Amino acid sequence: MPPDTSDTLQAEKDYLKNSRAALAVMREKTGALEIHSADRVNQEFLKAAIYRRMKELEDDPDVPLFFGRLDYLEPTDETFHIGRRHVNDTLGEPLVVDWRADISVPFYRASKTEPMGVGVRRRFGFTHGEMTAFEDEDLTASGQVEQHSNILDAEIERPRSGPMRDIVATIQPEQDVIVRAGVDDTICVQGAPGTGKTAVGLHRAAYLLYAYRDQLSRAGVLVVGPNASFLRYIGDVLPALGEIEAKQTTVEELVGRVKIAGPGPALVDVLKGDARMAEVLHRAVWSSVNLPQESLVVPRGAHRWRVAAYQAEELITELRNRGIRYGAGRAMLPQRLAHAVLLRMEAAGDSPDDRVQDSVARSRPVKQYAEALWPAVDPAKLLFRLFTDPELLAEHADGILTADEQAMLIWDKLPRSAGAAKWSVADATLIDEIADLVDRTPSLGHVVLDEAQDLSAMQLRAVGRRCSTGSMTVLGDIAQGTTPWATPSWDEALKHLGKTGAHTEELTAGFRVPGQVIEYAARLLPTIAPHLKPPTAVRRARGELTISRVPDSLAAAVTAVREVSERPGSIGLIVPDALVVATRKALHGIPFSVLGDEDDVDAHLDVVPASLAKGLEFDHVVLVEPAGIVAGEADERTGLRRLYVCLTRAVTSLVVVHNEDLSEVLTAHI
Repeated sequence: MPPDTSDTLQAEKDYLKNSRAALAVMREKTGALEIHSADRVNQEFLKAAIYRRMKELEDDPDVPLFFGRLDYLEPTDETFHIGRRHVNDTLGEPLVVDWRADISVPFYRASKTEPMGVGVRRRFGFTHGEMTAFEDEDLTASGQVEQHSNILDAEIERPRSGPMRDIVATIQPEQDVIVRAGVDDTICVQGAPGTGKTAVGLHRAAYLLYAYRDQLSRAGVLVVGPNASFLRYIGDVLPALGEIEAKQTTVEELVGRVKIAGPGPALVDVLKGDARMAEVLHRAVWSSVNLPQESLVVPRGAHRWRVAAYQAEELITELRNRGIRYGAGRAMLPQRLAHAVLLRMEAAGDSPDDRVQDSVARSRPVKQYAEALWPAVDPAKLLFRLFTDPELLAEHADGILTADEQAMLIWDKLPRSAGAAKWSVADATLIDEIADLVDRTPSLGHVVLDEAQDLSAMQLRAVGRRCSTGSMTVLGDIAQGTTPWATPSWDEALKHLGKTGAHTEELTAGFRVPGQVIEYAARLLPTIAPHLKPPTAVRRARGELTISRVPDSLAAAVTAVREVSERPGSIGLIVPDALVVATRKALHGIPFSVLGDEDDVDAHLDVVPASLAKGLEFDHVVLVEPAGIVAGEADERTGLRRLYVCLTRAVTSLVVVHNEDLSEVLTAHI
């Protein structure tokens, strides 16, 4: 560093102090805005807009306001501090530039071979929000190798504590390309464990909300995760970046038009998630339309106007051939019938106008006639009829499902009604499909779908129709597909999402999982996903891996937890789902929380059922009985994929304790 390092550091500290003061002024001015509107709706809208702006301008003293600086070359000779949000002084001059602005791109992508007009890139080191160091990288020095950043490495390897944090200071060039993809582009990210695919997806959402705010504020942005624990884990990322408009949900909540009792039998849920069910449901919905057996007669004044049955049938056929939703056709039929009546009136010498047609369409004879031909469809009631009436199911599944498959769908114990039925998530997904056949599902502007590899074809269809006119960021890892209905390939998944033209990116550089751990877990890849490239760790620290065969695995796990509890960072105790109750007892006297509990508390130690480990990270992981994790799944391959997920949750150290035999690929050369 140059000789005046201390002076330079102090100058940057002063700049940070001034920037925070300017941000406080911006927030104060926003809070002081007075709202005057005679319209109550407008007043509430403005209040909500000011509230959102106040939230965006919140300043957390423990989070650096900026993390880098760009010194541009001539002719501009400008300097820009890059941070999480834009901050300007009282004259409107920028003090901090939002990381999403075009001017910030070189901070992530500039290199000595392509400096992008930048002379010096500066990175800042922080401890609990206090600036402690800086590094300058001269991008003009030709012939030199790329400079290694200790600050960047330290930020990547900083111990994990609490929920996921943003990665704006450490976004890599290949990640930045994905983050800044246009709003019309659907991108699928195949990411190995620790490659930051979830963070990339969330940062892309933040970027799109910045670059296309007007469009997406109207259309909406949605993040879909695998479960509530995962959503809590990632929930702070977008607010930390100043974005509070994006909604977050799970697939279960997305399709929750009925009360969901829980999962059904695995084989049955696999069948219900099959894409063939879409055609069965399509047939069932449209079979509700009846062909007329008699003419429509509409009394009006002294006349009785008649529409013949064959003419009404032609109107129905014309509507069906238009490819519209069932509900739209039902709404249009009375108008079509009324128009046919008006033609009779005109042929008789009358001159009816549109008001007469509307009156005829609303008349009781027309409404009753149309209702009989095109009755309303209740999605839950229709599915209830299909699953309780073998003959009806056979009629609509003929040539699509085998007789044995049809028998699997028929309920053994018949509930009294659709309202009393115990619906599974797979059932709710089918009900959602029917609802979309009846009335079009509104489309959002952008959807981020994480852990997409675990969704069935019908679940993928449910998510895809939420952005039929928008774009998606699809995130996942085929090697981590752990449901019986997991997708076999991204091409297949994108087809069911309705995004066959999407571009797929593969991330293999692991920034979180240390080398020893990822290499050990990657031994499973030839078995669970032989077509994928093995991940590589780019961290300097190789991490710590300990594998021990012990007489009592839970007792050994408790000992391991006590040993790592003295170290900084979070601890995850990952156990087979079947051992959760026993683990609670074994941890007597040690504070802990259990992921998935409704009364989940914030604790240094999390007990993680293997089924909920996906997407989470812990500095230290103690994993109990790998064989039990494998045995907890429907088949060995799915079990090995679940184990792969669990083995790759560690950021610093992984301790594996077991009494049962390990898989052969994991015992070789240990």
